[in-house]
Amino acid sequence: MRTLRTGIDLVQISRIAESLANFGEKFTRRLFTEHEIGYAMSSEPLQAERFAKRFAAKEAAIKALELTQVGLDWRQIEVRRDTSGHCTLALHGVAREAAERAGVNELSLSLSRDGDYATAMVVALCGRDGEQN
Repeated sequence: MRTLRTGIDLVQISRIAESLANFGEKFTRRLFTEHEIGYAMSSEPLQAERFAKRFAAKEAAIKALELTQVGLDWRQIEVRRDTSGHCTLALHGVAREAAERAGVNELSLSLSRDGDYATAMVVALCGRDGEQN
């Protein structure tokens, strides 16, 4: 049996900008991978927005994958951007193990922004046809 799990999150970009101003590298290194930091920092005017989208994606993934109780490191959920600009999720460590146990075989990520808000939605497809989850 196949099931869908969804997660969504909304983040205020100005709050992320405030965290960047107040905590700088301590904030980014705690939550984001080197790849995510490199991409977000590559455009100074878009830094807060890019970090906010990635933060929202991590929160949405935690909800979709039901990871609130597994004690994961935020960097175990990574947003990757391909050359076409499309973003996907890569799971590492505990996040990957939990997704495998849940039978997750596909993840879809959508990121958006409007005004001072960034949002992300994650959809996880679990199980296979004819299989009970």
